[in-house]
Amino acid sequence: MNIVPDIFEDGGIAGFGERFRRRETTAEAALDACLSRIDALDSALGAFEHVEREAALSTARAIDALLHAGIDLGPLMGVPVAVKDLIVVEGMPTACGSLIDVADLLSPEGEYIRSLRRSGAVIFGKTRTVEFATGNTGLNLNCGTPRNPWDARSFRLPSGSSSGSAVAMAAGLCGFAVGTDTGGSMRGPASFCGIFGMRPSPGLWPTSGMFDMSSTLDTIGPMTRTAADAAIVFTALTQTAVPKLKDLRGVVLGRPADVFFDGLDDAVARCMELTLERIRDAGATIVEIIVSEAAECDDLYNTISRAECIATFGRSRFETIRHKLNPDVDARIAPGLAVTSDAYIRALRRREELRRIAKRRLACLDGWIAPTKKSVAPICDGDHSKADYEVLAHSCSGPTRQASVFGLCAASLPVHQLGASLPVGLQLICPAGEDAKMLSIAVAIEDAVGPVGRPDLSGFAASV
Repeated sequence: MNIVPDIFEDGGIAGFGERFRRRETTAEAALDACLSRIDALDSALGAFEHVEREAALSTARAIDALLHAGIDLGPLMGVPVAVKDLIVVEGMPTACGSLIDVADLLSPEGEYIRSLRRSGAVIFGKTRTVEFATGNTGLNLNCGTPRNPWDARSFRLPSGSSSGSAVAMAAGLCGFAVGTDTGGSMRGPASFCGIFGMRPSPGLWPTSGMFDMSSTLDTIGPMTRTAADAAIVFTALTQTAVPKLKDLRGVVLGRPADVFFDGLDDAVARCMELTLERIRDAGATIVEIIVSEAAECDDLYNTISRAECIATFGRSRFETIRHKLNPDVDARIAPGLAVTSDAYIRALRRREELRRIAKRRLACLDGWIAPTKKSVAPICDGDHSKADYEVLAHSCSGPTRQASVFGLCAASLPVHQLGASLPVGLQLICPAGEDAKMLSIAVAIEDAVGPVGRPDLSGFAASV
């Protein structure tokens, strides 16, 4: 089956917007292109849980009519958007990656999705997720595991939990995607799939209208081709401009000497060193720092997130349904049953102390830089039900929980073009509330490391 061109490949969201306003293309044409690519590729990739074709086409035509009438809703007008199936979108089912009915645990459509509608974006489908957003591999035995589009020969994992959003974005099946990030659920898949993923500062965008995996740590945000596209989304939804940096002169970045760079495979280590060289060449100062508290973050994350997930379900309900869960998901959530109230409160208090410590450590820096993942995407061929989940989870690990526990904003941008055949992500971590500055630095780093190639999708189309 032929693959129609990715309408956003030329210039991203900004390029589409220019052609859209010159009447060289339309919102309907953009949506048609995404739907055609889904028809050609998604039976092999499995990024989407639900596609709302007719309603989305009606919305796209209405957007075109508005522009024809002289009404311009802004830079996201006419852009087709896919949303993680953890997030409520009116008129579409929300399964949270599960066969278990949790409709009573979901609130109505939240502010983030409503703001996308007001911006003129065309929301057309729901992307697959790890069940209840609990897992870093992307595996979902009950509802399907999306396939990383960077390898048509072997089934490589996309990471999780925003697995479908990352795959859809990497394969050019949408203009941009929406994901959630609790401990790395946007940054991890962005790293494995060669795209940009942003964890915003806590509270930047309300998390209403999504399954409450961890009320303390959950965030919602965009997954895009590039940092430049993410900056457009950010500005459109916050009305806050992202400063344009000519280069990185004057930017001071910390390279943590502990935890963050431990245990990297050769490809990731090589890309990190070459990326740091490019960043220095672009004018940035990189200083080695110590963040010893980073070693505490995994335990604090597990205590807080697991206890809060149990609270969302209710202890009795979780005990009743746990045998229906994916086995790796049950294994991750169930320890929350043993978290005592005093252990939970101590963890929250220690997290607040770490947030203050991180703020002090960042006082003279613009941010920290680190790898997003320790390795490239692992292979999981064959029967996924027989996979060794612990081994795969370790292969999909990376230092992403630290930014979550420290309460910082963070992003992953692709840098594999400097030394790897599969995607590698650079993580940029900045002080809370400095999302616009983080994006400006990310765009400058993106310019310094050069353009990223896209996956060869011909092998997936041939298998349709």
